[in-house]
Amino acid sequence: MASENNMPNPICLIENVKGQLTANQEALSILSAIQQPVVVVAIVGLYRTGKSYLMNRLAGKRSGFSLGSTVQSQTKGIWMWCVPHSQKSDHTVVLLDTEGLGDVEKGDNQNDCWIFALAILLSSTFVYNSMGAINQQALDQLHYVTELTDRIRTRCSPDHHDLEDSDEFVSFFPDFVWILRDFSLELKINGQPISADEYLENSLKFLQGTGQKEKDLNLPRACIRKFFPTKKCFVFERPAPGKKLSQLESLQDQDLDSDFLEQVAEFCSYVFSSSKVKTISGGLRVNGPRLKSLVTTYVDTISSGSMPCMESAALALAQTENSAAVQKAITHYDQQMGQSVKLPTETLQELLDLHKTCEKEAIKIFMENSFKDVNQVFLAELERKLERKQGEICKKNQEASSDRCSALLQDIFGPLEEDVKQGVYYKPRGYCLFNQKIQQLKKKYYEEPGKGVQAEEALKNYLQSREDIIDAILQTDQSMTEKEKEIEVERVKAEAAERAWKLVEETQRKNEQLMEQKEQRHQEHVRQLTQKKEEERAQLKEEYQRALEHKIREEKKIRKECERLQEENEVLQKEARRKCIIS
Repeated sequence: MASENNMPNPICLIENVKGQLTANQEALSILSAIQQPVVVVAIVGLYRTGKSYLMNRLAGKRSGFSLGSTVQSQTKGIWMWCVPHSQKSDHTVVLLDTEGLGDVEKGDNQNDCWIFALAILLSSTFVYNSMGAINQQALDQLHYVTELTDRIRTRCSPDHHDLEDSDEFVSFFPDFVWILRDFSLELKINGQPISADEYLENSLKFLQGTGQKEKDLNLPRACIRKFFPTKKCFVFERPAPGKKLSQLESLQDQDLDSDFLEQVAEFCSYVFSSSKVKTISGGLRVNGPRLKSLVTTYVDTISSGSMPCMESAALALAQTENSAAVQKAITHYDQQMGQSVKLPTETLQELLDLHKTCEKEAIKIFMENSFKDVNQVFLAELERKLERKQGEICKKNQEASSDRCSALLQDIFGPLEEDVKQGVYYKPRGYCLFNQKIQQLKKKYYEEPGKGVQAEEALKNYLQSREDIIDAILQTDQSMTEKEKEIEVERVKAEAAERAWKLVEETQRKNEQLMEQKEQRHQEHVRQLTQKKEEERAQLKEEYQRALEHKIREEKKIRKECERLQEENEVLQKEARRKCIIS
């Protein structure tokens, strides 16, 4: 659906006016129209380090996000550009360009911390853009990551926001990409060439020492290693001579360093091939409307002075998702019943079977589209609505049957009633002729198809309403003795009683069918709900397993580093003792 992501230019998604963050309604409307899964790529870094240039290249454009050519920060807040995915036509890439960190004009870093936190919360790939090598200064500039546990909670419970309880972060956090701009060093360790990823891994090793200073210096390293499930590094040459950098937006490829262009192309290829769809806890893939909900929830929470909570955002999204799932299920039910049912049905069971089929499909659609339906509140709402729908369609079926039977009775018995008015049967032997005619017409009535569930009821009511006429014809028939008349009256009463008993039996049978249908519906709902819960448990188990495996890997690396540091300390101590002995 190309129309979903055909944005000619970026638009501000989260406005930052004097430190107050607000979501831009026009941008939210654009997200609302994107039904495809979204891959969200956010970039952060110090201001005036070329973040916007990279995002424009991801968009396949030379311009779009503002680059600027002065020392003043150009991007304010978070800007959004929705573009087609170059490798997956059924996905949309949402590029988020954030305002530069460390802008001296802002005065404090509180705003930077929230911009950084929002980029983490909203993205599936998080790009950190910095200048030069990874050294202690570069890590110190990444201090925002050490403050995330003070800015973000994974659970609603207040007991789950301490750094020691933050192992769950890896289940929610995006993949991490560190881009080193204007990188001029050789990628070598101990004279051996290494990759950019190995360079990053080596730079994140803990520093030697157990003092508070070493702990503080190692904290950014620990957080990056602990929080981010996947880490990637790219190094870029200087794109052009210094004087040309201010015109980077207008430079042609031939004016740029060829190594730089190759490195940018490699970065863009990685983003499109490796970046995942944004998901939230429980495995729900995020599309435009869901991303809109996350933006709104997080920004409103920050603006109110509270701490964004991933679980709360997921639950808020679940309310919207589950309401929509209920409506989608009901719409499907209405469409299918409208196409399948021709009222009146010949029997109640025919209608119940159709309802059962459509209801089963509706429940399945709800299960496929619902998310975190705590205590099955929305499923219960759907069940109530479907039960009301069944009652309504049964009532309509009865009404349609009654209308059909009334018209049929009028058509079949109309000529007889006209003869009665003309006095045709008020004569000797008239009752016998009248009764024969009634039996003939009843047979004709029974032979007519499409009468529906009210056939017996309608006939009973019709004949009951004509009892006075029947009795009058009987009493005026002078050919019959009083005894014969008494016998006929009893016969008519017995026949009426038999019809009434048949209706009682039919009503009882209908009630039994409805009760059986209700029990079958309950069993089907239990089956589908059990399947849904098993799928959700499997998803949570998978998320937990990934987090656990990541934690185990990092703990193994840390143990190895501790062993290495201990060995180095022992070597230094031996060397120190040796020097003391010599001296």
